[in-house]
Amino acid sequence: MTMTRLASLAVAGFGVATNQPDLRVDFVGGAVGHRLKFGGGRGQDLARAMGLKNGKTPTVIDATAGLGRDAFLLASLGAQVTLIERSAEMHTLLADGLARADAEGGAFSDIIARMTLLHGDAKDLLPHLDAQAILIDPMHPPRKNSALVKLELRQVRDIVGTDGDAAALVNVALAHAKQRVVLKWPAKGDPIEGVRPWSHQIIGKSTRYDVFMTG
Repeated sequence: MTMTRLASLAVAGFGVATNQPDLRVDFVGGAVGHRLKFGGGRGQDLARAMGLKNGKTPTVIDATAGLGRDAFLLASLGAQVTLIERSAEMHTLLADGLARADAEGGAFSDIIARMTLLHGDAKDLLPHLDAQAILIDPMHPPRKNSALVKLELRQVRDIVGTDGDAAALVNVALAHAKQRVVLKWPAKGDPIEGVRPWSHQIIGKSTRYDVFMTG
């Protein structure tokens, strides 16, 4: 993705509420920067779930890009990653974040060069794309307890809403992924109805990865 294309898409200043800080996609500092330096490389659950092991680096589609953090991690580990985001506002925030990271130069530019951002519904785009592995991270269902979700995630939910078509997206992905589909889901979350059983799971403290082998 060229800087010209990114710059043409970048519009800063989207706010979710006047009494909250603006939501911003940041690939350089904060949690993303820390994860890049100290995250554990290909030993991380996400990398293992996506098949980045034994020297293999599959091409990846992140079908629900959101804040782009998982896509950035996978690109930092050498994968070519296509990000799909159907929310126009979130797509613009992503484009802005990618442009700023690219402007940092060095390793950040190298990572961003492996990331391609598309705007549209993944259900419509996946049949026309080619990838070995597809990641799906739908907006998770509300927590069963009363604990407040982090502000940033609430802001994302305000923008993208709920993903009531998650099952349909998983099934489209299963029909087109050459090797695997990975569903990122709360560790204790109920399975999504209408989706076939997973091949195996990688379960962390709060997140699990349901892996569906298709190859």
